[in-house]
Amino acid sequence: MIWFVAALVAMAILAWGFRFAGQSVTGNAPAFRDMSFGVAYGYILGVVVLAWLIWAYIQGRSPDPQIANKFFFLRIAIEGFILFAIAAWIFRLLGRSVGTTGSKRMFRSMPLTAAFGMLVIIIYAVMAIFAGAIAPYGQEQIIPGVAANIIPGGDPAMGGNPDFPLGTDQIGRDILSRLIYGAQNTVGIAFATTVLAFFLGGTFGFLAATLGGWLDQVLSRMVDVLMAIPSLIFALLLMTIASVWAPELGIPLTVFMVVIIAVIDSTRVYRLARAVGQNIVVMDYIEAAKLRGEGLGYLMFKEILPNATAPLLAEFGLRFCFVFLTIAALSFLGVGIQPPLADWGTMVRDLGGFVNFAAFAPLAATAPLLAAGAIALLTVAVNFVVDWMLYRSSGLKE
Repeated sequence: MIWFVAALVAMAILAWGFRFAGQSVTGNAPAFRDMSFGVAYGYILGVVVLAWLIWAYIQGRSPDPQIANKFFFLRIAIEGFILFAIAAWIFRLLGRSVGTTGSKRMFRSMPLTAAFGMLVIIIYAVMAIFAGAIAPYGQEQIIPGVAANIIPGGDPAMGGNPDFPLGTDQIGRDILSRLIYGAQNTVGIAFATTVLAFFLGGTFGFLAATLGGWLDQVLSRMVDVLMAIPSLIFALLLMTIASVWAPELGIPLTVFMVVIIAVIDSTRVYRLARAVGQNIVVMDYIEAAKLRGEGLGYLMFKEILPNATAPLLAEFGLRFCFVFLTIAALSFLGVGIQPPLADWGTMVRDLGGFVNFAAFAPLAATAPLLAAGAIALLTVAVNFVVDWMLYRSSGLKE
């Protein structure tokens, strides 16, 4: 605590000195004259953090295994960040040179974060669509003659196997193959669930905004009741009930999960669609469409929906991330995507024992972190792309 306080005081002194020196050297230029102490402190803090990251990365490359192991995951994170930044820059550069006139124009206005997000989404989509061709083994295949719980890393001295770089799980299935199939199952089911949630929430939201009256009141009060219950707890309760009904009805539990999560998340979509729709139905072009004798379907999907694209697009990205995380959480708790289907949430739970090897073999502890990292990476990527698309659709200019 003493060292921490001393470091804060030292950075405060450096920040004051930095601002004073800048004012003196530049002749009290506006950049330094108007700089607050907080901004100067932020610059110093950024430099200190950057210096510490460089030092930690060097420590992670130390020839001493004990020192290198302490900074292993930080080193991997830094290298991954640099690698993805370079890949995103190359992807954006190729997009500006190859493609149609419209796509080139889009890539020219695309920030690096959006390029990174789009690249990640494309990689995930390819993995999900072609999982059967990419994965070396089946998602449920127990490989004959191969031991269970092979350590990731492929080092035979540590209990690994070069033929299985990410190791095997507790019953001898290839972790790499299940990680690839996890993209197909987790992402595919999350996308289908989000589409269903938007169809339900958007339709009823626009219907309530267009008709109003008692229908609006009934739908809104029902949504209020559903939104008052914590979504994850409610989904867990309903999935527990569905796990009893599914075998009797002969319906896969995954179908119940899609419907339950879609209905719960459609309440959020309903609120947004209703609020946006109420602002649109009072416009003159809606009145003109009514005077022309246009029907309810035309008003909802030809007049209201096109003018509500921007907020709904942003909400779609957020809802997809929430649905994606909810499915992973339910699978982690054992009531989501059921075996033998590969799922990232289930993999985090089942492979958690490998974390015990982190002290002396950090690479062996990456098995559960790979699935968790895949969840986090897609969530960040989708938000990057959605933020950029919302910025474009809003008409804002730099």
